[in-house]
Amino acid sequence: MEQRRFIDFLNVIEKLKCNTRHSYTSSGRKESVAEHSWRLAVMAMLCRDEFPTVDVDRVVKMCLIHDFGEALTGDIPAFYKTEEHEAVEDRATDALISTLPEPYKSEFSALFDEMDRMQTLEARLFKALDNMEAVISHNESDISTWIPLEYEENLRYGEENVQFSEWTRKLKEEINRDSIEKINKATTNG
Repeated sequence: MEQRRFIDFLNVIEKLKCNTRHSYTSSGRKESVAEHSWRLAVMAMLCRDEFPTVDVDRVVKMCLIHDFGEALTGDIPAFYKTEEHEAVEDRATDALISTLPEPYKSEFSALFDEMDRMQTLEARLFKALDNMEAVISHNESDISTWIPLEYEENLRYGEENVQFSEWTRKLKEEINRDSIEKINKATTNG
C-alpha cells in the first residue's frame, strides 16, 4: 500500500481511540471504541481451543474491523440504535473501506458481508463475543454508571446470539451471574 494512503487511513481510524462508548472502564472513565475492539479480538483468540473448526484468525479480523464506521459516526448504544443509525454506519463503513486499495477493500467488504449475514460459525462467534464483551464491560464498571434499563438489558443482551454453541451459552450464563451479583449487591447496599 502506498505510504500516504496507509497513513491517511490510520488517521481516520484513530478516531476509534477518541470515540467513546456508553460503558465505563473499571477506573471510571468512558471506554473507547478501540478498547472494545481490542479486547474483543483477545476474546476471540482465547476461544481457539473451544472452536477448533473455526477460522479464529478470521474472527479476530472481524473483531478488529467491525466498528470501523464508528470512526466517522461515533458510537450509539445498541439499545438506542435504530435501522437508520445502522444504515448511516453502514454507509460510513463502505466509504471508509472504499479508500483502501485491493486486496484490502475486497477482503474487508467480504468480512462485513459475512458478519451481516451471520451464516458462518465465524460470524456467529464474532457476534456472540461482541455482545458478551459489552456486558462484561458493564459488569466491570461502577453500577452508578448504569442507566435503569441496563438492569434487565444486561441479562438479555446477546442471548439469541449465544445459542449456536454450548460454550457460548455457558459463558453468557456466567456473565449473567456476575450481573445478578452486581445488581443484588447494589440493591442490598442501597
